[in-house]
Amino acid sequence: MTVAFKDYYKTLNVARDATQDEIQRSYRKLARKYHPDLNKDSGAEEKFKEINEAYEVLRDPAKREKYDQLGSGWRQDQEFQPPPGWEFNFDFGSRRQGGPETFFWTSEPGGFSDFFETLFGGDFGEARHEPAAGRSYTVSRPGADHEATLRISLEDAFRGGIKTITLQTAGPASDGRISPAEKRYDVKIPPGILPGQKIRLSGQGAKGTGGGASGHLYLKVEIAPHPRFRLAGRDLYITLPVTPWEAALGTHVTIPTLAGPLTLMVPPGTPSGKKLRLKAKGMPNPKGPPGDLYAVVQIEIPKNLLPQERQLFQELSRVSTFNPRT
Repeated sequence: MTVAFKDYYKTLNVARDATQDEIQRSYRKLARKYHPDLNKDSGAEEKFKEINEAYEVLRDPAKREKYDQLGSGWRQDQEFQPPPGWEFNFDFGSRRQGGPETFFWTSEPGGFSDFFETLFGGDFGEARHEPAAGRSYTVSRPGADHEATLRISLEDAFRGGIKTITLQTAGPASDGRISPAEKRYDVKIPPGILPGQKIRLSGQGAKGTGGGASGHLYLKVEIAPHPRFRLAGRDLYITLPVTPWEAALGTHVTIPTLAGPLTLMVPPGTPSGKKLRLKAKGMPNPKGPPGDLYAVVQIEIPKNLLPQERQLFQELSRVSTFNPRT
């Protein structure tokens, strides 16, 4: 059987060596652009189906491996005929990770091109029939995992707790069209969670088929910038402004921490830029020691001197032998 070749990399506008993250980002961008509920232009729906078919192949390592064996010499819409015995070379039944990402689209059975069906077969619905025995049986497949971003404050990351969030999703309505929807989740945030870590909501991904388990929803944590603290690993940094005489003579100052105010000693002769460490006052660590808090000294110079202040500085300049340039 001769069919038109589909260049799935060209469809998703990615290179043949693209990573899974690059493929997913490109897919999401194109899916939003051509979604039939958002784009009423002629041909948008067909383009949308092509995008989802390409993603169905390139998101699955097994299908992508099989597709890549065709080589890079084929052009879009060029006549293609698979080599003899092709259909016996691979088995996807045990490695399938669920249907296309349902945040944008759920492909109906039979919605793929002839090229796709030629390469991978047509058993992507919930039920198949066994002609020899005349019996039907159900194919059980787990649902796909989904991922979203959870942006929280530094205080929430430090203390943990329950945070209620609402996520925008999309799914088929009763008339078969894709419609937007909202879903609320009560998310348990563990104390000391860091940017890039993920929280798993079990069973909140795509539904499985044929009785298969639902996928999971993974929330990738982002921590919003803080007006006072800077996070580096599990350590926290805060700027500590001091006067010239405090830096020279030493002093005790009260500084804020995420667990409450603390008193810190500034040793005599502390230079600007010196990091004063408060051990174990950084981010908590459920699997080990917590981070530290560093107060970075910044010597501030008064801009508007009172007459007496000016006299004292002038007197200091006459009697002092200190020269920072020697």
